[in-house]
Amino acid sequence: MRYLCAPDSFKESLTAAEAARAMAEGIRRGDPDAEIRCLPMADGGEGTARALADATGGTMLTASAHDPLGRPVQAGLALLGDGRTAVVETAAASGLALLRPSERDPKATTSYGTGELIRAALDAGAETIIVGLGGSATNDAGCGLLQALGVRLLDHDGRDVRPGGAALAEVERVDLSGLDRRLGDVHVIAACDVTNPLTGPEGASAVFGPQKGASREDVTLLDGALRHVSSVIERALAEQVPAERNGDGGKVEAAVAESSSPGHRSRPDHRTRTPIADHPGAGAAGGIGMALLAVLHADFRPGIDLVIEQSGLDAAAQWADIVFTGEGSIDAQTMFGKTPVGVASVAKRHGKPVIAIAGHVGDGIECLHGRGIDAVFGAAPGAASLDELLRDARANVARTAEQVTRLMRIVRSH
Repeated sequence: MRYLCAPDSFKESLTAAEAARAMAEGIRRGDPDAEIRCLPMADGGEGTARALADATGGTMLTASAHDPLGRPVQAGLALLGDGRTAVVETAAASGLALLRPSERDPKATTSYGTGELIRAALDAGAETIIVGLGGSATNDAGCGLLQALGVRLLDHDGRDVRPGGAALAEVERVDLSGLDRRLGDVHVIAACDVTNPLTGPEGASAVFGPQKGASREDVTLLDGALRHVSSVIERALAEQVPAERNGDGGKVEAAVAESSSPGHRSRPDHRTRTPIADHPGAGAAGGIGMALLAVLHADFRPGIDLVIEQSGLDAAAQWADIVFTGEGSIDAQTMFGKTPVGVASVAKRHGKPVIAIAGHVGDGIECLHGRGIDAVFGAAPGAASLDELLRDARANVARTAEQVTRLMRIVRSH
């Protein structure tokens, strides 16, 4: 039998690669003659860079950057096996997990560190940069990211504004002339599973601000600041287009035409009146989506689709007789763009059975059976403390995979 092990990470306890190896260990004990392939997966959020590096034979790089409060931090990014594609996660340098709860303040936090990681990807020679949007501590419309890449945000006195979402209300002019020119030759892809606009009741401040430390009053302040700065950026882009068109031999028109061609998500056309703030996905990661969309001309793709494409999951699922997947917690929410359902959708195209193993099994898993997951098994052995579950996660996953494999061998033999 051929087994494919394609799980996501089990959060704090196992990386995706470790979870895959644990499944393979258990399968081997249950079926000594098994052929096994391990393919670590992710859905575009935290862990995507490492999962894709592992899946493609790439490498993890470390770069000096700054955390959301401007403190030095060493952050990781991936260079995939092709040597031309880099993966940057917003959580790596701009993540909520880098702050203590008492430090969470989206009025002050900045996405500057994510821009530094994009710069590190450029230094590594990347021709395509995938930016995973998720887990950010920021609400600055990606302006910190843009500043790290050479853009200047100036107040009415021509001074650079201070970092953070609140200061965006002071921006009077955006100078794009210093934007790193290497970005003109790079394809930026945003791995994004949300469609929130930048502002309004469904925008970055209202929906995601409270979990980042914003009070009700902060949400109102931040929402106004984001709307203001987006209009200033839009004006700067509109002013830039005629100047570029006069000296680039029509490259701007070509870029606009490309952005509206099949296979590309619609990008803002600054010759129209559609506000940048209203574009779906502009509010992702505290508005970093807006910066990527408007200034770096990023294509937006669902995270799991990107990982499936980059990892070669389709060919691996076709090879396998049975597919194992899983992640730290599986429940009804798993059907909304999470890794196990993404893996199952590919496996079912080839008619392969899918088994999911989870550290925790929540309510509503019945809905997953209609989405390609044939059975879900919890890895926890019984009542245990969180420390015990984290400590024993590898053994628990391996044991569960072994028992499932033994059961399948019994069924096949009768």
